[in-house]
Amino acid sequence: MKSLKFDTTNLLCGLLFIGLGLFFALQSLALELGTAFRMGPGYFPFVLACALILFGAIILIQSVRVEGEPIGHIAWRGIFFILPAPVFFGLTVRGLGFVPALFLTALIASFASGRMRPLTAVILAAGLTIFSVLVFSYGLGLPFRRFGPWLGL
Repeated sequence: MKSLKFDTTNLLCGLLFIGLGLFFALQSLALELGTAFRMGPGYFPFVLACALILFGAIILIQSVRVEGEPIGHIAWRGIFFILPAPVFFGLTVRGLGFVPALFLTALIASFASGRMRPLTAVILAAGLTIFSVLVFSYGLGLPFRRFGPWLGL
C-alpha cells in the first residue's frame, strides 16, 4: 500500500483559511445580506468569507496532490517584532502623530532581522518616514497631523 504524502504547510494553510472563512461567514449571517443589487451590511463580508473558503479548499486540494517540505524553524524573532508594529502604529498615530508613530513603527519592525544593527535601523526608519511624509502628506495631500497632541507641539 502506498503511503499518503502531502504538503503539511499547505494543508495547515488551507484548513486555516477554511476555518476563518467559516467563522466570518457565520458572523456575517447575523447581519442583513440583501441582494447583489441592494447589498446589506453583511453582503460584502459574506462574499469575502466565501472567497476565503474557496481559496482554502483550493490550497487544501493542492496539498494532497504534491509532497512538500516539512515545516521548518519558526521565526519567533520576526513574529515578536513584525506583529506588534502595526498595532503600535494604530494605537499611537493619533496621539503621537504620523511622523513619530511611523518612525517608531519602522524602528520596531526593522529588528525582525537578526542582522539589523541599531544605526542601520534608525537610518531605515528615518528614510521610510521621510518618503511616507513626502508621498502621503505632500504628494497626495492627505489631511493628517504630522505631530500629535501627546508631544505638546
